[in-house]
Amino acid sequence: MSYFLLSNLPQVFSISRILQMNMLHTIIYDLGGVLIDWNPLYVFENYFDKKEDLDFFFANICTSEWNEEQDGGRTIEEANRLLIAQYPDWEKPIRDYYGRWTEMIKGSVQDSVDLLANVKSSGYYKLYALTNWSAETFPLAKQRFEFLSWFDGILVSGEEKTRKPFDDFYLKLINQYAIDRESTVFIDDNLRNIEAARKLGIPSIHFTDAISLRSELVKIDSRLSAI
Repeated sequence: MSYFLLSNLPQVFSISRILQMNMLHTIIYDLGGVLIDWNPLYVFENYFDKKEDLDFFFANICTSEWNEEQDGGRTIEEANRLLIAQYPDWEKPIRDYYGRWTEMIKGSVQDSVDLLANVKSSGYYKLYALTNWSAETFPLAKQRFEFLSWFDGILVSGEEKTRKPFDDFYLKLINQYAIDRESTVFIDDNLRNIEAARKLGIPSIHFTDAISLRSELVKIDSRLSAI
Protein backbone atom coordinates (compact mmCIF):
# COMPACT_ATOMS: atom_id res chain seq x y z
CA MET A 1 0.00 0.00 0.00
CA SER A 2 1.12 3.51 -0.71
CA TYR A 3 0.50 6.44 1.59
CA PHE A 4 0.74 9.19 -0.99
CA LEU A 5 -1.46 10.13 -3.92
CA LEU A 6 -0.62 11.47 -7.32
CA SER A 7 -2.97 14.08 -8.68
CA ASN A 8 -3.91 15.99 -11.82
CA LEU A 9 -3.88 12.92 -14.06
CA PRO A 10 -6.22 12.75 -17.08
CA GLN A 11 -9.73 11.49 -16.47
CA VAL A 12 -10.33 9.81 -19.85
CA PHE A 13 -11.88 6.35 -19.50
CA SER A 14 -14.71 4.22 -20.91
CA ILE A 15 -17.35 4.21 -18.20
CA SER A 16 -19.68 5.81 -20.75
CA ARG A 17 -19.53 2.57 -22.71
CA ILE A 18 -20.79 0.63 -19.70
CA LEU A 19 -23.51 3.25 -19.25
CA GLN A 20 -24.63 2.89 -22.86
CA MET A 21 -24.69 -0.90 -22.82
CA ASN A 22 -25.73 -1.40 -19.15
CA MET A 23 -23.46 -4.41 -18.83
CA LEU A 24 -21.64 -4.05 -15.53
CA HIS A 25 -20.85 -7.52 -14.21
CA THR A 26 -17.62 -7.19 -12.23
CA ILE A 27 -16.31 -4.75 -9.62
CA ILE A 28 -12.64 -4.74 -8.60
CA TYR A 29 -11.76 -3.07 -5.30
CA ASP A 30 -8.54 -1.71 -3.91
CA LEU A 31 -8.39 -2.33 -0.15
CA GLY A 32 -6.15 0.14 1.70
CA GLY A 33 -7.70 3.61 1.64
CA VAL A 34 -10.98 2.29 0.22
CA LEU A 35 -12.15 -0.39 2.65
CA ILE A 36 -9.36 -0.42 5.24
CA ASP A 37 -8.07 2.68 7.03
CA TRP A 38 -4.28 2.19 7.02
CA ASN A 39 -1.75 4.94 7.65
CA PRO A 40 1.72 4.77 9.26
CA LEU A 41 1.06 8.14 10.85
CA TYR A 42 -1.20 6.36 13.33
CA VAL A 43 2.06 5.07 14.82
CA PHE A 44 4.50 7.83 13.99
CA GLU A 45 2.60 11.11 14.20
CA ASN A 46 3.64 11.61 17.84
CA TYR A 47 6.57 9.19 17.85
CA PHE A 48 9.40 11.70 17.48
CA ASP A 49 10.21 14.68 19.66
CA LYS A 50 10.66 16.92 16.65
CA LYS A 51 8.56 17.22 13.51
CA GLU A 52 11.79 17.54 11.55
CA ASP A 53 12.63 13.97 12.54
CA LEU A 54 9.22 12.74 11.42
CA ASP A 55 9.59 14.47 8.07
CA PHE A 56 13.12 13.12 7.61
CA PHE A 57 12.03 9.59 8.52
CA PHE A 58 9.35 9.41 5.83
CA ALA A 59 11.21 11.45 3.22
CA ASN A 60 14.51 9.58 3.48
CA ILE A 61 14.22 6.34 5.46
CA CYS A 62 10.87 4.53 5.53
CA THR A 63 9.73 6.11 2.30
CA SER A 64 6.70 5.15 0.27
CA GLU A 65 9.06 3.67 -2.34
CA TRP A 66 10.71 1.50 0.33
CA ASN A 67 7.30 0.34 1.56
CA GLU A 68 6.24 -0.56 -1.96
CA GLU A 69 9.19 -2.94 -2.30
CA GLN A 70 7.61 -5.04 0.45
CA ASP A 71 4.29 -4.74 -1.35
CA GLY A 72 6.12 -6.16 -4.36
CA GLY A 73 7.45 -9.18 -2.50
CA ARG A 74 10.60 -8.17 -0.64
CA THR A 75 10.70 -9.63 2.87
CA ILE A 76 10.42 -7.43 5.93
CA GLU A 77 13.65 -8.90 7.26
CA GLU A 78 15.54 -7.84 4.14
CA ALA A 79 13.87 -4.42 4.10
CA ASN A 80 14.88 -3.74 7.68
CA ARG A 81 18.42 -5.03 7.16
CA LEU A 82 19.02 -2.70 4.22
CA LEU A 83 17.75 0.39 6.04
CA ILE A 84 19.48 -0.31 9.34
CA ALA A 85 22.79 -0.70 7.49
CA GLN A 86 22.25 2.77 6.00
CA TYR A 87 20.75 4.43 9.08
CA PRO A 88 21.95 2.57 12.19
CA ASP A 89 20.94 5.43 14.50
CA TRP A 90 17.34 4.98 13.35
CA GLU A 91 17.13 1.24 14.03
CA LYS A 92 14.29 1.46 16.55
CA PRO A 93 11.82 3.41 14.37
CA ILE A 94 12.80 1.30 11.36
CA ARG A 95 11.95 -1.89 13.26
CA ASP A 96 8.81 -0.32 14.71
CA TYR A 97 7.48 0.36 11.22
CA TYR A 98 6.57 -3.30 10.82
CA GLY A 99 6.88 -4.25 14.47
CA ARG A 100 3.91 -2.00 15.23
CA TRP A 101 2.23 -2.50 11.87
CA THR A 102 -1.13 -3.55 13.32
CA GLU A 103 -1.38 -0.15 15.01
CA MET A 104 -1.26 1.47 11.57
CA ILE A 105 -4.70 0.04 10.84
CA LYS A 106 -7.33 2.17 12.52
CA GLY A 107 -10.12 -0.09 11.32
CA SER A 108 -12.42 -0.44 8.38
CA VAL A 109 -13.77 2.44 6.31
CA GLN A 110 -17.20 1.55 7.60
CA ASP A 111 -19.41 3.39 5.13
CA SER A 112 -17.45 1.80 2.28
CA VAL A 113 -17.82 -1.64 3.85
CA ASP A 114 -21.56 -1.02 4.24
CA LEU A 115 -21.76 -0.17 0.55
CA LEU A 116 -19.76 -3.29 -0.32
CA ALA A 117 -22.18 -5.37 1.75
CA ASN A 118 -25.12 -3.99 -0.20
CA VAL A 119 -23.39 -4.55 -3.53
CA LYS A 120 -22.58 -8.11 -2.50
CA SER A 121 -26.10 -8.86 -1.28
CA SER A 122 -27.60 -7.61 -4.56
CA GLY A 123 -26.21 -10.71 -6.23
CA TYR A 124 -25.59 -8.86 -9.48
CA TYR A 125 -21.81 -8.76 -9.53
CA LYS A 126 -18.59 -10.69 -9.23
CA LEU A 127 -16.36 -8.95 -6.68
CA TYR A 128 -12.57 -9.02 -6.67
CA ALA A 129 -9.82 -7.21 -4.81
CA LEU A 130 -6.47 -6.11 -6.22
CA THR A 131 -4.27 -4.89 -3.42
CA ASN A 132 -0.74 -3.65 -2.90
CA TRP A 133 0.09 -5.40 0.36
CA SER A 134 2.98 -7.29 1.90
CA ALA A 135 2.53 -11.05 1.84
CA GLU A 136 3.69 -11.14 5.46
CA THR A 137 1.14 -8.68 6.84
CA PHE A 138 -1.90 -9.49 4.71
CA PRO A 139 -2.81 -12.61 6.76
CA LEU A 140 -3.23 -10.30 9.77
CA ALA A 141 -5.75 -8.24 7.82
CA LYS A 142 -7.63 -11.38 6.76
CA GLN A 143 -7.93 -12.41 10.39
CA ARG A 144 -9.23 -9.00 11.41
CA PHE A 145 -11.66 -8.12 8.60
CA GLU A 146 -14.42 -10.64 7.91
CA PHE A 147 -15.56 -8.74 4.82
CA LEU A 148 -12.42 -9.89 2.98
CA SER A 149 -14.15 -13.26 2.68
CA TRP A 150 -16.91 -11.68 0.59
CA PHE A 151 -14.72 -11.40 -2.49
CA ASP A 152 -14.76 -13.98 -5.25
CA GLY A 153 -11.00 -13.58 -5.48
CA ILE A 154 -8.18 -11.47 -4.07
CA LEU A 155 -4.75 -10.88 -5.60
CA VAL A 156 -2.13 -9.68 -3.12
CA SER A 157 0.89 -7.98 -4.63
CA GLY A 158 3.36 -9.41 -2.13
CA GLU A 159 2.25 -12.94 -2.99
CA GLU A 160 2.37 -12.30 -6.73
CA LYS A 161 5.74 -10.48 -6.61
CA THR A 162 4.36 -7.56 -8.58
CA ARG A 163 2.08 -4.63 -7.79
CA LYS A 164 0.05 -1.72 -9.05
CA PRO A 165 0.65 0.24 -11.22
CA PHE A 166 2.48 -2.46 -13.24
CA ASP A 167 0.44 -3.93 -16.07
CA ASP A 168 1.18 -7.55 -15.23
CA PHE A 169 -0.57 -7.31 -11.87
CA TYR A 170 -3.83 -6.09 -13.39
CA LEU A 171 -3.59 -8.60 -16.23
CA LYS A 172 -2.97 -11.50 -13.88
CA LEU A 173 -6.28 -10.79 -12.14
CA ILE A 174 -8.08 -10.41 -15.46
CA ASN A 175 -6.65 -13.63 -16.88
CA GLN A 176 -6.94 -15.71 -13.71
CA TYR A 177 -10.64 -14.97 -13.32
CA ALA A 178 -11.54 -14.54 -17.02
CA ILE A 179 -12.71 -10.97 -16.42
CA ASP A 180 -14.19 -9.01 -19.31
CA ARG A 181 -12.68 -5.53 -19.04
CA GLU A 182 -15.60 -3.83 -20.76
CA SER A 183 -18.07 -5.11 -18.19
CA THR A 184 -15.85 -4.22 -15.23
CA VAL A 185 -15.16 -1.21 -13.05
CA PHE A 186 -12.03 -0.79 -10.92
CA ILE A 187 -12.04 1.31 -7.72
CA ASP A 188 -8.86 2.74 -6.16
CA ASP A 189 -7.93 5.77 -4.06
CA ASN A 190 -4.59 6.26 -5.83
CA LEU A 191 -4.84 8.14 -9.11
CA ARG A 192 -1.62 6.56 -10.33
CA ASN A 193 -3.26 3.14 -10.13
CA ILE A 194 -6.45 4.44 -11.73
CA GLU A 195 -4.53 5.81 -14.68
CA ALA A 196 -2.68 2.52 -15.16
CA ALA A 197 -5.97 0.59 -15.19
CA ARG A 198 -7.52 2.96 -17.70
CA LYS A 199 -4.56 2.54 -20.04
CA LEU A 200 -5.31 -1.18 -20.01
CA GLY A 201 -8.92 -0.51 -20.97
CA ILE A 202 -10.37 -1.08 -17.50
CA PRO A 203 -13.03 1.53 -16.64
CA SER A 204 -12.16 3.00 -13.27
CA ILE A 205 -13.44 5.20 -10.47
CA HIS A 206 -11.15 7.29 -8.29
CA PHE A 207 -12.34 6.70 -4.73
CA THR A 208 -12.69 9.71 -2.45
CA ASP A 209 -15.57 8.65 -0.16
CA ALA A 210 -18.37 6.11 -0.06
CA ILE A 211 -21.13 8.59 -0.92
CA SER A 212 -19.38 9.67 -4.10
CA LEU A 213 -18.57 6.06 -4.97
CA ARG A 214 -22.19 5.01 -4.66
CA SER A 215 -23.22 7.92 -6.87
CA GLU A 216 -20.70 6.92 -9.55
CA LEU A 217 -21.78 3.28 -9.42
CA VAL A 218 -25.46 4.23 -9.77
CA LYS A 219 -24.57 6.25 -12.88
CA ILE A 220 -23.05 3.10 -14.35
CA ASP A 221 -25.78 0.68 -13.32
CA SER A 222 -29.20 1.93 -12.25
CA ARG A 223 -29.88 -1.33 -10.41
CA LEU A 224 -27.61 -0.01 -7.69
CA SER A 225 -29.98 2.86 -6.96
CA ALA A 226 -32.01 0.43 -4.87
CA ILE A 227 -29.17 -0.36 -2.45
